[in-house]
Amino acid sequence: MLVSIITTTFNSAATVAETMRSVAGQDYPLIEHIVVDGLSEDDSVKIVQQFPRLSHFISEKDNGIYDAMNKGIAETKGDIIGILNSDDVYAHSKVISTMMKVFEDPAVQVCYGDLQYINASDGSRIIRTWKAGAYDEASFYWGWMPPHPTFFVRKSVYDQVGLFNTSLRSAADYELMLRIMVKYKMPAAYIPQVMVKMRTGGMSNASVKNRIRANREDRAAWRLNGLKPYFFTLYLKPLRKITQFLKK
Repeated sequence: MLVSIITTTFNSAATVAETMRSVAGQDYPLIEHIVVDGLSEDDSVKIVQQFPRLSHFISEKDNGIYDAMNKGIAETKGDIIGILNSDDVYAHSKVISTMMKVFEDPAVQVCYGDLQYINASDGSRIIRTWKAGAYDEASFYWGWMPPHPTFFVRKSVYDQVGLFNTSLRSAADYELMLRIMVKYKMPAAYIPQVMVKMRTGGMSNASVKNRIRANREDRAAWRLNGLKPYFFTLYLKPLRKITQFLKK
């Protein structure tokens, strides 16, 4: 099966080469790597185009990261789709091949693993580890979500449920995963190992103001899908991160 990896970039010259190398270094042979750039003003474009395993490159104005991801998904030819941001890297060279063994089971529609947050300037420093754990139908109601950078989906799932909702600024990944796993009940598999290393500094946690906005968008994610969380669901969601600091 062909795997499509989408990377979105915008002024990512400091980190995108490492991201590109982590995809190029995978031992799985059938990878389509699509990069969607938002008209970077630094050397991002020049760096990306140096990598021979690049399959398709788009550089044009977009309406944010989720719009860029949607553009990438629209270009994919693969059976399985994953998204790796331009400041993230795969944890080892067998991430894709490990994931693809799981997808040999035709019943599996979604697969995800664990994630490590690393220091933005020193990738050897682990800040916290997100051990996702196995999914069951109650998981989202208890504030759970899988790490989106480790989230691989069959293309047929996107064809059925749709793409990212670009009206959401920071919770479109949460909304999409909620839609896929809770609303549409797509069967999911969990790989209990670190698949992606992600630099700290995510948009939803950058400030108290952003955390409040993220909470509002999380509520909107449930509403958009005609679902109703428990009264404590969206308070538990950020609190679950505390335990990640104990799993370094």
